[in-house]
Amino acid sequence: MTSGMGCLVLNDSMMKYMGASFDLAQLICIRGVMAVALLMVIARATGAMSRLPRIVDRNVGMRVMFDSLTTFLFFGSLMHLPIGNATAINLASPLMMAMFAAFFLGERPGLIRWLAIGAGFGGVVMVIQPRIGDFNAWALMCLAATVFQSARDLVTRHISPEIPAILIAMTSLSFVTVIATSVVLVQGWQPVGIRDIGLLAINAVMLALGYWLIVNSMRHGEVSVVAPFRFSGLLVALATGFVFWGDVPSAMAWSGIALLFASGIYLLHEDRIRRVADLPVG
Repeated sequence: MTSGMGCLVLNDSMMKYMGASFDLAQLICIRGVMAVALLMVIARATGAMSRLPRIVDRNVGMRVMFDSLTTFLFFGSLMHLPIGNATAINLASPLMMAMFAAFFLGERPGLIRWLAIGAGFGGVVMVIQPRIGDFNAWALMCLAATVFQSARDLVTRHISPEIPAILIAMTSLSFVTVIATSVVLVQGWQPVGIRDIGLLAINAVMLALGYWLIVNSMRHGEVSVVAPFRFSGLLVALATGFVFWGDVPSAMAWSGIALLFASGIYLLHEDRIRRVADLPVG
């Protein structure tokens, strides 16, 4: 999860950087074609393509739908928000997942766990520092993307283990790429230079790797254990925000980051204690 988040946040930063020169749909289209081609080569090399017929699955279809909504809503908002703010809003996903797990997966969080989740949301708000003029429609769009992302990750856990993770990632990326291509056909194509193709190729590699890592982490790790490690992506976002756009968090934002990490670490620690207590004696 940590490695996957690093890849995806770097991918987000490059998309935001290139979004100043190109339409979002065209960027997603070019990047998607490259990433899908890369995943297809890997899938063939590992023999995963032989299981391609299994991809026709209800849960895979739901994941593709949620992933498509997440992609377009998040990148649409990212073009109008600081990368740190967008990532902080996105970091509400593990907290939402913990709530979804309680409501839909039968988990029974205690009072302290609920307080930790609430503290995590408080940390997100401290990082965003919403004001009347700042917490606009773009921030709400980013929050909507976070809700769909949480649903996507929970659905991923219910996909049959007989379907390789690389095929799931390839299917999601293919669908998103088809949608973006349709938009490009309507909007028109902008000339793309060799340098831009190179940047998008690097972007595609990070995207494909990030997808594969996160799909595997959500399928094989406990939700409450894996989810807190999404917070590691905020460090990458803060670093790229400073390097490329000169964004420097305020003291309140740093306090919010600390609260986010403390909440995530507590959830991880509490889950370990619970799992140890559930082990059979002797």
